[in-house]
Amino acid sequence: MEMKSKETPKVTYKLTTKDFRQINMRSLFLNQVGWNYERMQGSGYLYILMPQLRKMYGDHTPELKGIMKMQNQFFNTSNFFNTIIQGIDLAVEEREGYKSLETVAGLKAGLMGPFAAIGDSLFAALVPAIMGAIAANMAIQGNAVGAVLWMAVNFVIMWFRWIQLKFAYKQGVNLVTSMQEQLSALTDAATLLGVYVVGALAATMVNTQIVWVAHLGKMTVNFQSQIDMIMPKLIPALIVGGIYWLLGRKRMTSTRAIFIVIIVAVILSALGVIGKAA
Repeated sequence: MEMKSKETPKVTYKLTTKDFRQINMRSLFLNQVGWNYERMQGSGYLYILMPQLRKMYGDHTPELKGIMKMQNQFFNTSNFFNTIIQGIDLAVEEREGYKSLETVAGLKAGLMGPFAAIGDSLFAALVPAIMGAIAANMAIQGNAVGAVLWMAVNFVIMWFRWIQLKFAYKQGVNLVTSMQEQLSALTDAATLLGVYVVGALAATMVNTQIVWVAHLGKMTVNFQSQIDMIMPKLIPALIVGGIYWLLGRKRMTSTRAIFIVIIVAVILSALGVIGKAA
């Protein structure tokens, strides 16, 4: 990820109102562009910031290539809070330039999980459930205010997404200004948070267990129960660890790893060895 060079040019470009408008427009309508199972929103994140990154680092420069590679890595968060991360990202990059690469990568990894949980809980579940029920009930009764109310709620949400970018950018500038000597600690903290989030996701999202039960005479051995006595969630941990090891092999890509996991899972499931946890 790091670019080997003796001296890195300092970023001299400052973001303008036009830049913020362009980022917000792309974020509102094209955030999911290029979505895929390997990087999820990673390509969309890079697309949203690409014009500003070119202005900061210049076209066809080693710095731009390195930043693009980092920004195109796995990323997935709530659509309602993604511009907060982008605002902080741009503030740090504008201030620190290419040497902020690891800091930005750590911030993205550490913040995307918490913001995904908060944003989706509030704006993808709670608000639509409450306001949608009110608006739908009014519409069923023939009250046109119900449709207007639903549109108004969505416009308010879009307005909220619009203003948060510049707010996050300003706070990000203050952050790197007041913590100039603590950026390395911030990087370590963000990276640690990212690892913690990945670990929590592995334990909660990988719902695989050993369903094969051995019959030894009159005795039945439930391997999953025995494994849980040793360490709960050991199977998900081993699966994640195995995939991590697999990705470190030569000429192994994420796409190949995905196909290998699918094939192995189908075979073991057909044989009755593994299954989904209840």
